[in-house]
Amino acid sequence: MRRHLLSSADLSRAETEAVLTTAESMHDVQTREVKKIPTLRGRTIINLFFEDSTRTRSSFEIAGKWMSADTINISGKGSSTSKGESLRDTVRTIDAMGVDALVMRHAASGAAHQVARWVRCSVVNAGDGTHEHPTQALLDAYTLRRQIGGEDRSLEGKHVAIVGDLTHSRVFRSNVITLARLGARVTAVAPPTLMPSGVGPWSKAEGFETSYDLDDVLSGSHGDVDAVMMLRVQRERMSGGYFPTPREYTVGYGLTRPRLERLLDARPDVAILHPGPMNRGLEIAADAADSASSLVLDQVSAGVAVRMAVLYHLLAGADETQPTSTTATTSTEVPA
Repeated sequence: MRRHLLSSADLSRAETEAVLTTAESMHDVQTREVKKIPTLRGRTIINLFFEDSTRTRSSFEIAGKWMSADTINISGKGSSTSKGESLRDTVRTIDAMGVDALVMRHAASGAAHQVARWVRCSVVNAGDGTHEHPTQALLDAYTLRRQIGGEDRSLEGKHVAIVGDLTHSRVFRSNVITLARLGARVTAVAPPTLMPSGVGPWSKAEGFETSYDLDDVLSGSHGDVDAVMMLRVQRERMSGGYFPTPREYTVGYGLTRPRLERLLDARPDVAILHPGPMNRGLEIAADAADSASSLVLDQVSAGVAVRMAVLYHLLAGADETQPTSTTATTSTEVPA
């Protein structure tokens, strides 16, 4: 596999499937009494987060520790950048200490790409501004494959509706790429003000549909959705004016209880996802978030397994054409 994971577009279909297959093996570690394998023993991973995060940072930290790597968390407020040091000097200083991987979240789109040019170690993009969040897309695909992919774990032809604040969502951008790689159909649903600019040419290039009518996608002319992914309304990235009131947004684009009931009547086996954190009562009702169709906690659980797989492929030198077996990943021998 390549040295960095900066974008979902970095991965071919074969590489994407290799990571997801490896994650299946890694997921077994979570069920063990002793959750530890020696795969990355002697490796050092720095989690450098310039934005707040609970799921992603904890997930990467647990993934590294369960693979016996030394993991260190650094936040923006606790780093030298808070004293005026440039991002370039900060990451080059960390790199000079001999670390093996830098997992980085930053508010600026493209920050991970820039950092990868400055350092020797591997860089994993854990979310850069409104650009991309490739490991979130991988864990979403992993969750969907297990839930709706059948015995062959295939998303070929499956229909996924991604709904909400698409303009500010790095999760949306990465998911469109990853799901298309795996053969899924995607319909992006949002009010006109939260549909990304230039979405027309982009949707043609990536092969996804767009709609401003959630009810039509869930039960109308489309009517065949296998999964609905609700996205958080990122009010901290808005200066106002994207929708009149929270109530109007909920009425038009929220997965409300009445909308959930209609959806389940049409598709009792539909899967509901949300990358979190959730604004209950705004983009998703508690009835939907806590329903039997909700995969929210499955996504969280999958996050550790998928990030273990990503770190394995980046740091342990796995060949993407030879997906890792359970035996290999749980061997007492450190992979060469």
